[in-house]
Parts: sequence; C-alpha cells; structure tokens
Amino acid sequence: MDKVVESAAGAVSDIPDGAVLAVGGFGLCGIPSTLIGALVAAEATGLRVVSNNCGVDDWGLGLLLAAGRIARMTSSYVGENKEFARRYLAGELEVELTPQGTLAERLRAGGAGIPAFYTPAGVGTQVEEGGLPWRYSPDGQVAVASPPKSVREFGGRRYLLEEAITADFALVRAAVADRHGNCVFHAAARNFNPLCATAGRVTVVEAERIVAPGEISPDAVHLPGVYVDRVVAADPSLGKRVERRTHSGPRPAATATATATATAGTEGI
Repeated sequence: MDKVVESAAGAVSDIPDGAVLAVGGFGLCGIPSTLIGALVAAEATGLRVVSNNCGVDDWGLGLLLAAGRIARMTSSYVGENKEFARRYLAGELEVELTPQGTLAERLRAGGAGIPAFYTPAGVGTQVEEGGLPWRYSPDGQVAVASPPKSVREFGGRRYLLEEAITADFALVRAAVADRHGNCVFHAAARNFNPLCATAGRVTVVEAERIVAPGEISPDAVHLPGVYVDRVVAADPSLGKRVERRTHSGPRPAATATATATATAGTEGI
C-alpha cells in the first residue's frame, strides 16, 4: 500500500516513446514541475500530451516542448508560449484545440469509463464541421485537419459527440498526499489535476507534503488513493511561477486625470 517512490526520476523512468500523458495544472498553477523536470532529463520522445495548455517557453511543459520531445498536444489554450505557436505553424507539432469545458469532461469521462458523451459546445462552428488545422506542412498547407463530429438532436437542441480521453500515464501535483496516495489539492490547483489523475492508467503524484496514512481526514480527500500508483516528493527548490503577474498600484497622473474627466462627463446619466 505504500506508494511513495524515492525519486522523480524513478517515478517516470518507464514512460516510453510515444506515450500519451495527461498532465495536470492550469497555466502555471498546480503543474507537476518536478515530474516534468525528471521527464526532460529522461529519454522519452514523441510524447502525446493532454493538458489545458503547454506552459511557457522556459517553464512547465514548455521545457519538454523546447527539447523537441512533444509530438502532439491536446489543449484548450495556447497561452504565453511563443515556441508552441512557432512549432505548430512550422508543422513540427500537431495540436488539437478543444473547448476547455469539453476537454475537462473528456478527461472525466475517460476516468469514469464512459467512452463518449454529447455536448452543445461547438455546435454550428468548425468544431462540428471539421477542418480545423491539427498539423501544418512546412509549406504552410494543412496536412492534418479535424474530422467532422457526429451530431444528434435531443429536446429540439443539437449536440456533438465527443470521445473520452484516457492516458498511458498521468502526472499531477498535490498539496498533500499520504503514503497510500490519497490527495488534497490547494485552491485553484484543484482544476485539471483530479481529472487527469483518474484518466491515467498509471498515475504519478508529486506532493508538496507527504504524510502518514490517517493524517488526512476522509472528508478532506479530493482524490482517493485508488487512482494513484506512485507518490514522490515535490522539489521545493523549483519554486512556483506565475504565468502573467498583474498588480494594482498608484495610477500615473495622466491616467488618473483622464479617468476623472471621463467620470465627470458621465455624471447624471
């Protein structure tokens, strides 16, 4: 029952070339950076990754991408990764863009053993009609395009058939995990992590803190250990990154003046 392994390198050592990976996180929130780093140091290539986005150029899945190890991405968001866009447009990367809610449900369905489901998302768009460019050729022509979706009507409304996603391996990050694999996620990190974990045939969790069995209240468990195969300690030296930082502070004088003028002009409306 003890699922803790000694190192991140050992936890990902059996991921082969061409494996399908479900990777948790959203932007740079809740990403398994320790496991991704171990995978960068390993030799697996031609990876087919399912994740909300592909990190940034120098962090997260962007590190695997820059190393040329990702062959295909299934995502809902390109994000701030310029190398992602360059490789896609140059025909070096196949990309299946999927509506975010549909991507989440495809992972959830895969974990629940549901092969497909109907959704209204994408009806009447190119998602339904097909032809979205998945891969370009070097000359800029579309080499691989999305197929049309099967459509059915329920209650007078049209729905698209979407297939579930399962993965060979899932890589996720938890705030706390016990040695049996029960996990707790912190705040917004509880986004795609549980979904990816249930969709993976082999699920590897990196945890910021590992505790003894029984230390996590059953009511506090977000992901039961039955879905988890391996637990490894997250590397605290890697820290955490923010994809785009914004802050509120003193406004420049010109902006403040313009705002005051605009506000005065709208009084009485």
